[in-house]
Amino acid sequence: PLWDTEDLLEALVDTSLLESAAPGRYRYHDLVRLYARACADRDEHPPTEKEAALSRLLDFYLSTAARVYAIERPGDRLVDHLEPTTYEGLAFTDRHEAQDWLYAESHCLLACVRQSASSPTTLRRAVDLLWASLDLAESGANSKEYEAVATLLRTAASKTGDVRAEGRAANALAYVHHYQGRFDQADREAESVVAAARSIGDPLPVCWALNARGAIAHYQARFGDADEHLTLAIALFREAGDPAGEAAALCNLSRIRLATGRTEDAVRMARKGADMYEEMGHALKGANGRYALGLALTEDGQLKAARNQLREALAVFADSRQRLWEGMTLFRIAEVDMADRRYGAAAAGAEMALTLLRGIGGEWRRGIVLTVLGRALDGIGQSGRARVCWQEALALYEELGAPEAAEVKGLLGRALAA
Repeated sequence: PLWDTEDLLEALVDTSLLESAAPGRYRYHDLVRLYARACADRDEHPPTEKEAALSRLLDFYLSTAARVYAIERPGDRLVDHLEPTTYEGLAFTDRHEAQDWLYAESHCLLACVRQSASSPTTLRRAVDLLWASLDLAESGANSKEYEAVATLLRTAASKTGDVRAEGRAANALAYVHHYQGRFDQADREAESVVAAARSIGDPLPVCWALNARGAIAHYQARFGDADEHLTLAIALFREAGDPAGEAAALCNLSRIRLATGRTEDAVRMARKGADMYEEMGHALKGANGRYALGLALTEDGQLKAARNQLREALAVFADSRQRLWEGMTLFRIAEVDMADRRYGAAAAGAEMALTLLRGIGGEWRRGIVLTVLGRALDGIGQSGRARVCWQEALALYEELGAPEAAEVKGLLGRALAA
């Protein structure tokens, strides 16, 4: 019972075996924790007591993380496809309280996932906990630790022959690689997810992997492949009764329509995706919808409307601690300012984006921001600084083998000729 537990914890604080870092939160000193773990390994009889305790903790984390996911993403069907739990988790009154819990618990949660990887009885729940905690990777706050744990789970599932767990762990890895700009690796993982999940009839990973493959193909300028993946993802999300997933794929498909010159289609699709999120009360992913709509409106020349959509998205991303998307939205606002010939504002926005994206998002994203920053600096007469930006962007693109290298070479060539 809760009150008995609190009395025990407070007694341990009184004897200096625990510290209370904040009301309702307790922690070990490092040395005491190591000693406690050694005692548990040595003294627990039978050893299954320790395994049962870890299983209860895993249940608590999975149930609570599912509630965080649900409050952040109303209408998203992922929570209906997770492994069942016996023990209830925490309930939250609002999304900020839920976010606070997830980020405060991130290291402990991921440690629990790591420790649960070695047992077939806990492996599937550990994988689903990782998937339900995707915000830890997407925000950039815990992406390296998240990636290491996802890799461990994928290996463990492969060794035990658990195709469901392996496919879902690969899905988590695909998204980490995607967010970090490692598109080839992301696509390989997502392709393996589709094959594995289809083979056992696990529908939701197929939908999300196809959505990821479409977004990745867009970044690699494989627009035909992107269109095919996303069109199928929309159909499968619709079949699964997952309107949030359908909205995500629609917003991604709108970017393919933009890239292939079908601006009217792009605006329509992005607006539909954003409206679907709005109807579901989907604040965080609704910001992704506004982001997509802002891009489409920019290309359509509706600059004021585009700036409004992107600023609204920016406020949500900042409030939700999504540093990656906060940085990318600042970059997109800088693109709007460039189209509006507000070069000083564009330079300031792009510089802020670079600061936020430091260490997250990958080198490709850094390259596109540097390219726009160079254009903005050139627009305010700082041609020397502009060339430095383009030279750095070119080096990044050439190392990645990215098609954007040709554009930057052209900018540098014209700058040197002038």
